Amino acid sequence: MRCDVLAVGTELLLGQIVDTNSAWLGEQLAAHGIDSLAQTKVGDNVGRIISHLRSMLEHADAVIMCGGLGPTHDDLTREAIAAVMGVELELDEGIGAVIREMFESRGRSMPENNLRQAMVPAGATIIPQTRGTAPGLICPVTVSVDGRQVERVVYAVPGVPHEMRDMFERAIAPDLHARAGEQAVIVSRVLRTWGESESGLDERLRPVIEELDARGNPTLAFLASGWEGLKVRLTARGVDAAAARAELAPFEERIRAELGATVFGFDEDTMESVVLGMLAQRGWTLGCAESVTGGLIGARLTGVPGASKVFAGSIVSYATEVKRSVLGVGYDLVVTEEAAVEMAEGARSVLGVDVAIAVTGVAGPDTQEGRPAGTLCVAAIWPGGSLSRTLRLPGQREPMRQMSVISSLDLLRRALLAAEV
Repeated sequence: MRCDVLAVGTELLLGQIVDTNSAWLGEQLAAHGIDSLAQTKVGDNVGRIISHLRSMLEHADAVIMCGGLGPTHDDLTREAIAAVMGVELELDEGIGAVIREMFESRGRSMPENNLRQAMVPAGATIIPQTRGTAPGLICPVTVSVDGRQVERVVYAVPGVPHEMRDMFERAIAPDLHARAGEQAVIVSRVLRTWGESESGLDERLRPVIEELDARGNPTLAFLASGWEGLKVRLTARGVDAAAARAELAPFEERIRAELGATVFGFDEDTMESVVLGMLAQRGWTLGCAESVTGGLIGARLTGVPGASKVFAGSIVSYATEVKRSVLGVGYDLVVTEEAAVEMAEGARSVLGVDVAIAVTGVAGPDTQEGRPAGTLCVAAIWPGGSLSRTLRLPGQREPMRQMSVISSLDLLRRALLAAEV
Protein backbone atom coordinates (compact mmCIF):
# COMPACT_ATOMS: atom_id res chain seq x y z
CA MET A 1 0.00 0.00 0.00
CA ARG A 2 1.44 3.37 -1.03
CA CYS A 3 0.12 6.66 0.32
CA ASP A 4 1.66 9.99 -0.74
CA VAL A 5 1.07 13.47 0.68
CA LEU A 6 -0.08 16.67 -1.04
CA ALA A 7 0.10 19.82 1.10
CA VAL A 8 -2.04 22.70 -0.16
CA GLY A 9 -1.38 26.37 0.52
CA THR A 10 0.50 29.23 -1.07
CA GLU A 11 1.81 30.16 2.38
CA LEU A 12 3.79 26.90 2.37
CA LEU A 13 5.53 27.83 -0.88
CA LEU A 14 6.34 31.33 0.39
CA GLY A 15 7.87 29.96 3.57
CA GLN A 16 5.35 31.81 5.74
CA ILE A 17 4.39 28.48 7.34
CA VAL A 18 6.70 25.48 7.69
CA ASP A 19 5.09 22.27 6.44
CA THR A 20 5.31 20.16 9.59
CA ASN A 21 2.19 18.20 8.62
CA SER A 22 3.90 16.31 5.79
CA ALA A 23 6.82 15.42 8.05
CA TRP A 24 4.47 14.10 10.72
CA LEU A 25 2.43 12.12 8.21
CA GLY A 26 5.58 10.60 6.74
CA GLU A 27 6.60 9.44 10.19
CA GLN A 28 3.17 8.00 10.96
CA LEU A 29 2.80 6.23 7.62
CA ALA A 30 6.19 4.58 8.11
CA ALA A 31 5.18 3.50 11.61
CA HIS A 32 2.07 1.88 10.14
CA GLY A 33 4.10 0.03 7.53
CA ILE A 34 2.63 2.04 4.64
CA ASP A 35 4.95 3.20 1.88
CA SER A 36 5.07 6.96 1.26
CA LEU A 37 7.35 7.84 -1.63
CA ALA A 38 6.45 11.43 -2.48
CA GLN A 39 5.48 14.61 -0.67
CA THR A 40 4.45 17.66 -2.69
CA LYS A 41 3.42 21.24 -1.92
CA VAL A 42 1.13 23.22 -4.20
CA GLY A 43 -0.30 26.74 -4.00
CA ASP A 44 -3.93 27.85 -3.85
CA ASN A 45 -4.71 27.45 -7.54
CA VAL A 46 -7.40 24.94 -8.43
CA GLY A 47 -5.89 24.03 -11.80
CA ARG A 48 -2.49 23.24 -10.30
CA ILE A 49 -4.04 21.33 -7.40
CA ILE A 50 -5.99 19.18 -9.86
CA SER A 51 -2.89 18.59 -11.98
CA HIS A 52 -0.73 17.54 -9.02
CA LEU A 53 -3.44 15.32 -7.57
CA ARG A 54 -4.03 13.50 -10.85
CA SER A 55 -0.31 12.98 -11.31
CA MET A 56 0.13 11.57 -7.82
CA LEU A 57 -2.83 9.21 -8.23
CA GLU A 58 -1.14 7.61 -11.22
CA HIS A 59 1.47 6.16 -8.87
CA ALA A 60 0.02 6.06 -5.36
CA ASP A 61 -2.87 3.97 -4.05
CA ALA A 62 -3.87 6.85 -1.80
CA VAL A 63 -3.12 10.55 -1.36
CA ILE A 64 -3.57 12.56 1.81
CA MET A 65 -4.30 16.23 1.10
CA CYS A 66 -3.59 18.71 3.91
CA GLY A 67 -5.15 22.15 3.93
CA GLY A 68 -7.50 24.10 1.70
CA LEU A 69 -10.66 23.09 3.58
CA GLY A 70 -11.37 26.46 5.17
CA PRO A 71 -14.30 28.81 4.50
CA THR A 72 -12.59 31.41 2.30
CA HIS A 73 -12.33 31.86 -1.46
CA ASP A 74 -8.79 30.46 -1.62
CA ASP A 75 -9.70 27.18 0.07
CA LEU A 76 -9.98 25.03 -3.04
CA THR A 77 -9.29 21.45 -2.01
CA ARG A 78 -12.93 20.38 -2.15
CA GLU A 79 -13.37 21.78 -5.67
CA ALA A 80 -10.19 20.09 -6.88
CA ILE A 81 -11.16 16.69 -5.50
CA ALA A 82 -14.64 16.93 -7.00
CA ALA A 83 -13.11 17.72 -10.41
CA VAL A 84 -10.79 14.71 -10.21
CA MET A 85 -13.70 12.51 -9.11
CA GLY A 86 -15.85 13.92 -11.90
CA VAL A 87 -18.70 14.85 -9.53
CA GLU A 88 -20.42 17.95 -8.16
CA LEU A 89 -20.16 19.45 -4.70
CA GLU A 90 -23.24 18.96 -2.56
CA LEU A 91 -24.30 20.78 0.61
CA ASP A 92 -24.35 18.44 3.62
CA GLU A 93 -27.03 19.91 5.86
CA GLY A 94 -25.82 17.90 8.85
CA ILE A 95 -22.34 19.38 8.68
CA GLY A 96 -23.82 22.84 8.21
CA ALA A 97 -25.89 22.41 11.37
CA VAL A 98 -22.86 21.26 13.37
CA ILE A 99 -20.85 24.30 12.27
CA ARG A 100 -23.72 26.67 13.05
CA GLU A 101 -24.20 25.15 16.51
CA MET A 102 -20.50 25.50 17.25
CA PHE A 103 -20.64 29.23 16.51
CA GLU A 104 -23.79 29.66 18.57
CA SER A 105 -22.24 27.83 21.54
CA ARG A 106 -19.56 30.54 21.56
CA GLY A 107 -22.14 33.32 21.44
CA ARG A 108 -21.40 34.22 17.81
CA SER A 109 -23.40 34.13 14.60
CA MET A 110 -21.99 32.01 11.80
CA PRO A 111 -20.75 33.86 8.67
CA GLU A 112 -22.50 32.35 5.67
CA ASN A 113 -19.21 31.57 3.96
CA ASN A 114 -18.60 28.91 6.63
CA LEU A 115 -21.17 26.80 4.77
CA ARG A 116 -18.43 26.26 2.16
CA GLN A 117 -17.02 23.79 4.69
CA ALA A 118 -20.24 21.79 4.43
CA MET A 119 -19.85 21.32 0.67
CA VAL A 120 -18.87 17.71 -0.03
CA PRO A 121 -17.98 15.93 -3.30
CA ALA A 122 -20.80 13.54 -4.20
CA GLY A 123 -19.89 10.03 -3.07
CA ALA A 124 -17.37 11.13 -0.42
CA THR A 125 -17.46 9.89 3.16
CA ILE A 126 -17.24 12.44 5.96
CA ILE A 127 -14.60 12.33 8.69
CA PRO A 128 -16.43 14.16 11.49
CA GLN A 129 -14.73 17.12 13.15
CA THR A 130 -14.09 16.95 16.88
CA ARG A 131 -11.83 20.01 17.25
CA GLY A 132 -12.74 22.62 14.63
CA THR A 133 -15.22 23.35 11.85
CA ALA A 134 -13.96 21.73 8.64
CA PRO A 135 -14.74 18.00 8.35
CA GLY A 136 -12.32 15.64 6.67
CA LEU A 137 -13.15 13.62 3.58
CA ILE A 138 -12.57 10.09 2.28
CA CYS A 139 -13.04 10.24 -1.48
CA PRO A 140 -13.02 7.22 -3.81
CA VAL A 141 -11.47 8.01 -7.20
CA THR A 142 -11.22 5.98 -10.40
CA VAL A 143 -8.19 6.83 -12.56
CA SER A 144 -6.73 5.50 -15.78
CA VAL A 145 -3.25 3.99 -15.44
CA ASP A 146 -1.63 2.40 -18.50
CA GLY A 147 -5.03 2.04 -20.10
CA ARG A 148 -6.57 0.37 -17.04
CA GLN A 149 -9.18 1.79 -14.71
CA VAL A 150 -7.93 1.52 -11.13
CA GLU A 151 -9.48 2.48 -7.83
CA ARG A 152 -7.70 5.03 -5.66
CA VAL A 153 -8.63 7.03 -2.57
CA VAL A 154 -8.05 10.66 -1.60
CA TYR A 155 -8.14 11.77 2.01
CA ALA A 156 -8.64 15.47 2.73
CA VAL A 157 -7.83 16.86 6.16
CA PRO A 158 -7.53 20.39 7.59
CA GLY A 159 -4.13 22.01 7.70
CA VAL A 160 -4.43 22.75 11.42
CA PRO A 161 -1.97 20.20 12.87
CA HIS A 162 -3.97 18.96 15.85
CA GLU A 163 -7.09 18.55 13.69
CA MET A 164 -5.13 16.70 11.00
CA ARG A 165 -3.47 14.37 13.50
CA ASP A 166 -6.77 13.51 15.16
CA MET A 167 -8.36 12.61 11.81
CA PHE A 168 -5.37 10.55 10.71
CA GLU A 169 -5.36 8.46 13.87
CA ARG A 170 -9.14 8.16 14.15
CA ALA A 171 -10.10 7.54 10.52
CA ILE A 172 -7.34 7.51 7.91
CA ALA A 173 -4.93 4.95 9.38
CA PRO A 174 -7.69 2.37 10.00
CA ASP A 175 -9.10 2.96 6.50
CA LEU A 176 -5.68 2.49 4.88
CA HIS A 177 -5.16 -0.80 6.69
CA ALA A 178 -8.63 -1.99 5.70
CA ARG A 179 -7.98 -1.15 2.04
CA ALA A 180 -4.63 -2.96 2.19
CA GLY A 181 -6.46 -6.05 3.41
CA GLU A 182 -4.30 -6.21 6.51
CA GLN A 183 -5.60 -7.58 9.76
CA ALA A 184 -2.44 -6.79 11.68
CA VAL A 185 -2.41 -4.30 14.52
CA ILE A 186 0.43 -1.77 14.73
CA VAL A 187 1.73 -0.83 18.19
CA SER A 188 4.49 1.67 18.93
CA ARG A 189 6.46 2.40 22.06
CA VAL A 190 8.48 5.61 22.31
CA LEU A 191 11.40 5.87 24.71
CA ARG A 192 12.29 9.52 25.33
CA THR A 193 15.95 10.25 26.00
CA TRP A 194 18.19 13.19 26.82
CA GLY A 195 21.90 13.60 27.25
CA GLU A 196 23.32 11.75 24.27
CA SER A 197 23.49 12.43 20.53
CA GLU A 198 21.60 10.47 17.90
CA SER A 199 24.86 8.99 16.62
CA GLY A 200 25.83 8.07 20.18
CA LEU A 201 22.55 6.26 20.73
CA ASP A 202 22.91 4.51 17.39
CA GLU A 203 26.35 3.25 18.41
CA ARG A 204 25.25 2.04 21.83
CA LEU A 205 22.20 0.28 20.41
CA ARG A 206 23.97 -1.20 17.37
CA PRO A 207 23.57 -4.89 18.50
CA VAL A 208 19.83 -4.35 19.04
CA ILE A 209 19.45 -2.53 15.72
CA GLU A 210 21.25 -5.28 13.79
CA GLU A 211 19.03 -7.95 15.34
CA LEU A 212 15.90 -5.95 14.55
CA ASP A 213 17.04 -5.39 10.96
CA ALA A 214 17.49 -9.14 10.56
CA ARG A 215 14.07 -9.90 12.06
CA GLY A 216 12.08 -7.15 10.32
CA ASN A 217 9.62 -6.94 13.23
CA PRO A 218 9.74 -4.86 15.39
CA THR A 219 11.48 -1.87 13.80
CA LEU A 220 13.46 0.91 15.47
CA ALA A 221 13.77 4.56 14.47
CA PHE A 222 15.33 7.67 16.00
CA LEU A 223 13.57 11.04 15.97
CA ALA A 224 15.36 14.16 17.19
CA SER A 225 12.61 16.37 18.61
CA GLY A 226 14.32 19.43 20.04
CA TRP A 227 13.33 20.18 23.60
CA GLU A 228 10.95 17.22 23.55
CA GLY A 229 14.00 14.96 23.68
CA LEU A 230 15.53 12.44 21.31
CA LYS A 231 12.95 9.71 20.74
CA VAL A 232 13.68 6.04 20.20
CA ARG A 233 10.57 4.52 18.64
CA LEU A 234 9.91 0.79 18.54
CA THR A 235 7.08 -0.33 16.26
CA ALA A 236 5.69 -3.86 15.98
CA ARG A 237 3.00 -5.68 14.07
CA GLY A 238 0.84 -8.40 15.56
CA VAL A 239 -2.44 -10.19 15.01
CA ASP A 240 -3.75 -8.09 17.89
CA ALA A 241 -2.46 -5.43 20.27
CA ALA A 242 -1.35 -7.98 22.86
CA ALA A 243 0.73 -9.88 20.31
CA ALA A 244 2.33 -6.67 19.04
CA ARG A 245 3.21 -5.59 22.58
CA ALA A 246 4.73 -9.01 23.21
CA GLU A 247 7.01 -8.45 20.21
CA LEU A 248 8.08 -5.09 21.61
CA ALA A 249 8.63 -6.00 25.24
CA PRO A 250 12.02 -7.79 25.16
CA PHE A 251 13.61 -5.14 22.94
CA GLU A 252 12.27 -2.32 25.07
CA GLU A 253 13.81 -3.96 28.13
CA ARG A 254 17.17 -4.32 26.38
CA ILE A 255 17.16 -0.67 25.33
CA ARG A 256 16.22 0.51 28.80
CA ALA A 257 18.96 -1.62 30.34
CA GLU A 258 21.56 -0.26 27.91
CA LEU A 259 20.60 3.42 28.15
CA GLY A 260 19.77 3.60 31.87
CA ALA A 261 19.07 7.13 33.11
CA THR A 262 19.37 8.52 29.57
CA VAL A 263 15.75 7.36 29.17
CA PHE A 264 13.63 9.90 31.01
CA GLY A 265 10.15 8.85 29.93
CA PHE A 266 7.85 7.03 27.55
CA ASP A 267 5.28 7.81 24.87
CA GLU A 268 3.59 11.10 25.86
CA ASP A 269 5.86 11.89 28.80
CA THR A 270 7.77 15.16 28.75
CA MET A 271 10.78 16.10 30.83
CA GLU A 272 8.68 18.57 32.77
CA SER A 273 5.89 16.07 33.49
CA VAL A 274 8.44 13.51 34.69
CA VAL A 275 10.22 15.98 37.00
CA LEU A 276 6.94 17.25 38.42
CA GLY A 277 5.89 13.65 39.03
CA MET A 278 9.12 12.86 40.88
CA LEU A 279 8.69 15.93 43.08
CA ALA A 280 5.01 15.17 43.74
CA GLN A 281 5.94 11.68 44.96
CA ARG A 282 8.28 13.27 47.51
CA GLY A 283 5.79 15.96 48.52
CA TRP A 284 8.18 18.72 47.46
CA THR A 285 7.44 22.07 45.87
CA LEU A 286 9.48 23.65 43.06
CA GLY A 287 10.49 27.16 42.13
CA CYS A 288 12.75 28.59 39.41
CA ALA A 289 15.05 31.51 38.80
CA GLU A 290 15.46 32.16 35.08
CA SER A 291 17.77 34.48 33.24
CA VAL A 292 18.69 33.18 29.80
CA THR A 293 15.38 31.30 29.37
CA GLY A 294 13.25 34.33 30.19
CA GLY A 295 10.37 32.31 31.65
CA LEU A 296 10.42 29.33 29.29
CA ILE A 297 10.95 26.83 32.11
CA GLY A 298 7.94 28.14 33.96
CA ALA A 299 5.87 28.11 30.79
CA ARG A 300 6.72 24.46 30.11
CA LEU A 301 6.01 23.43 33.68
CA THR A 302 2.62 25.16 33.77
CA GLY A 303 1.69 23.34 30.55
CA VAL A 304 1.45 20.12 32.58
CA PRO A 305 -2.02 19.47 34.07
CA GLY A 306 -1.86 19.57 37.86
CA ALA A 307 1.45 21.47 37.92
CA SER A 308 0.08 23.88 40.55
CA LYS A 309 0.35 21.11 43.17
CA VAL A 310 4.14 21.27 42.85
CA PHE A 311 5.21 24.38 40.96
CA ALA A 312 5.08 27.64 42.93
CA GLY A 313 6.46 30.03 40.34
CA SER A 314 9.42 31.38 38.43
CA ILE A 315 11.39 34.59 38.94
CA VAL A 316 12.55 35.94 35.59
CA SER A 317 15.73 37.73 36.65
CA TYR A 318 16.92 38.71 33.20
CA ALA A 319 18.71 41.91 34.20
CA THR A 320 21.76 41.76 36.46
CA GLU A 321 20.26 44.26 38.91
CA VAL A 322 17.21 41.98 39.37
CA LYS A 323 19.50 39.05 40.16
CA ARG A 324 21.06 41.18 42.87
CA SER A 325 18.03 43.02 44.31
CA VAL A 326 15.48 40.17 44.21
CA LEU A 327 17.60 37.02 44.45
CA GLY A 328 20.52 38.36 46.47
CA VAL A 329 23.24 37.42 43.99
CA GLY A 330 26.52 38.87 45.20
CA TYR A 331 28.96 37.15 42.90
CA ASP A 332 30.57 39.63 40.51
CA LEU A 333 30.10 37.59 37.31
CA VAL A 334 26.55 36.45 36.55
CA VAL A 335 27.25 33.84 33.86
CA THR A 336 28.86 31.44 36.30
CA GLU A 337 27.95 28.39 38.35
CA GLU A 338 28.46 30.46 41.50
CA ALA A 339 25.83 32.97 40.34
CA ALA A 340 23.46 30.15 39.36
CA VAL A 341 23.78 28.67 42.86
CA GLU A 342 23.01 32.03 44.45
CA MET A 343 20.04 32.48 42.11
CA ALA A 344 18.68 29.07 43.14
CA GLU A 345 19.16 29.87 46.82
CA GLY A 346 17.39 33.18 46.33
CA ALA A 347 14.47 31.61 44.49
CA ARG A 348 14.12 28.96 47.18
CA SER A 349 13.96 31.65 49.85
CA VAL A 350 11.71 34.14 48.03
CA LEU A 351 9.25 31.52 46.77
CA GLY A 352 9.32 29.40 49.94
CA VAL A 353 9.83 26.12 48.09
CA ASP A 354 11.65 22.87 48.84
CA VAL A 355 13.46 22.64 45.49
CA ALA A 356 14.80 25.34 43.20
CA ILE A 357 16.56 25.38 39.87
CA ALA A 358 18.28 28.37 38.31
CA VAL A 359 19.72 29.09 34.88
CA THR A 360 21.97 31.83 33.60
CA GLY A 361 23.88 31.88 30.34
CA VAL A 362 24.60 33.39 26.96
CA ALA A 363 22.00 32.95 24.22
CA GLY A 364 24.02 35.01 21.75
CA PRO A 365 24.84 36.11 19.23
CA ASP A 366 27.34 38.13 21.28
CA THR A 367 29.61 36.86 24.02
CA GLN A 368 29.07 37.90 27.64
CA GLU A 369 31.70 38.07 30.35
CA GLY A 370 34.02 36.32 27.90
CA ARG A 371 31.68 33.31 27.68
CA PRO A 372 30.64 32.21 24.16
CA ALA A 373 27.07 31.89 22.93
CA GLY A 374 25.65 28.56 24.04
CA THR A 375 27.09 28.68 27.56
CA LEU A 376 24.60 27.57 30.21
CA CYS A 377 25.20 27.62 33.94
CA VAL A 378 22.55 25.71 35.89
CA ALA A 379 22.12 24.95 39.58
CA ALA A 380 19.64 22.84 41.52
CA ILE A 381 18.99 22.78 45.28
CA TRP A 382 16.83 20.26 47.11
CA PRO A 383 16.53 19.15 50.75
CA GLY A 384 19.86 17.67 51.62
CA GLY A 385 21.71 18.40 48.40
CA SER A 386 22.72 20.73 45.59
CA LEU A 387 24.42 20.51 42.21
CA SER A 388 25.68 22.94 39.59
CA ARG A 389 27.06 22.48 36.10
CA THR A 390 28.28 24.51 33.13
CA LEU A 391 27.05 23.15 29.79
CA ARG A 392 27.78 24.03 26.16
CA LEU A 393 24.63 24.04 24.03
CA PRO A 394 23.93 25.06 20.41
CA GLY A 395 25.00 28.67 19.86
CA GLN A 396 21.90 29.81 17.95
CA ARG A 397 19.69 31.93 20.21
CA GLU A 398 16.32 30.14 20.19
CA PRO A 399 17.63 26.54 20.10
CA MET A 400 19.98 27.43 22.94
CA ARG A 401 17.14 28.77 25.10
CA GLN A 402 14.98 25.73 24.39
CA MET A 403 17.80 23.29 25.09
CA SER A 404 18.43 25.14 28.35
CA VAL A 405 14.93 24.22 29.53
CA ILE A 406 15.20 20.47 29.04
CA SER A 407 18.85 20.39 30.11
CA SER A 408 18.20 22.15 33.42
CA LEU A 409 15.21 19.96 34.24
CA ASP A 410 17.25 16.89 33.29
CA LEU A 411 20.00 17.93 35.69
CA LEU A 412 17.44 18.05 38.50
CA ARG A 413 15.94 14.70 37.43
CA ARG A 414 19.31 12.93 37.44
CA ALA A 415 20.25 14.52 40.76
CA LEU A 416 17.07 13.23 42.36
CA LEU A 417 17.65 9.76 40.91
CA ALA A 418 21.24 9.66 42.16
CA ALA A 419 20.31 10.95 45.60
CA GLU A 420 17.59 8.29 45.93
CA VAL A 421 15.41 10.72 47.81
